[in-house]
Amino acid sequence: MSIDLQTVKKIASLSRISVTDAEAEAMVPELNNILGWVEQLGEVDVTGVEPMTAVIPNKLRLRDDAVTDGDVRDRVLANAPQAEHGFFAVPKVIE
Repeated sequence: MSIDLQTVKKIASLSRISVTDAEAEAMVPELNNILGWVEQLGEVDVTGVEPMTAVIPNKLRLRDDAVTDGDVRDRVLANAPQAEHGFFAVPKVIE
């Protein structure tokens, strides 16, 4: 893939960055070099390499999904300005 001057200007416009013609012309070879490096990365053989999310081994500290403080509806609704049928009552906002 190759980047030309029109593509640089379009990218600048989409990202709302003000770029002069000289700056855009200077960015063309830089962006092409970056894309060249990305293409080289695509050539690397990664068969057998496990994907990782960090460079150090991390284990997720998961807890059981269990209710620990349930069955306190009456205490929670005691904070409500108005409660009806076991729920917070709010004024109607849509006619």
